[in-house]
Amino acid sequence: MDQVKIGQLIRTLRTQRGLTQKALAEDIGVGDKAVSKWERGLGCPDVSLLPEISRVLGIGLEALLSGQLDANDQERGNMKKLRFYVCPDCGSLITATAEAGVSCCGRTLLPLKPQKVESEDKLSVEKIDDSWFVASSHPMTKDHYISFVALLTGDTLLLRRLYPEWDLQTRIPCLGHGILLWYCTRHGLFQQII
Repeated sequence: MDQVKIGQLIRTLRTQRGLTQKALAEDIGVGDKAVSKWERGLGCPDVSLLPEISRVLGIGLEALLSGQLDANDQERGNMKKLRFYVCPDCGSLITATAEAGVSCCGRTLLPLKPQKVESEDKLSVEKIDDSWFVASSHPMTKDHYISFVALLTGDTLLLRRLYPEWDLQTRIPCLGHGILLWYCTRHGLFQQII
């Protein structure tokens, strides 16, 4: 832990939120001299205060302890690098255009890595009118099914949520070509170019 970096980060975030040292101190239950001490790099907050400081300043504990925010400048939110997270407990689907700390049902989720699909396992994709008709004979039982199909282009994500015991047939508006992604509850995330 670098107390100078942590103090600089606390000061930066406090001023961005328009808080005085006194206001921040009142929000977390300490004196304003303690906040001044941290910001000058002369000490670090007590461990018991870290969750409250994180909440008030809107920052994760890891970033607070490292003393720096990880900027997503390299990726700039590129949709083609979209990350998908699926909760193994409740099945919630979460997406992020850059590196993110994601949790659900008390678990930290890791981004899914899309697998290239073998030719025999590809979804059937046919252009009908102004949409892609996507179908498959993949099992759709309660414990083994495709939970979503998505079309990802450079600037758009079109997603269809699917449910067990339904046939896998859906239409996605055709916005040109892109990457078709789908998530099998047993085997993970797959992709194919359309």
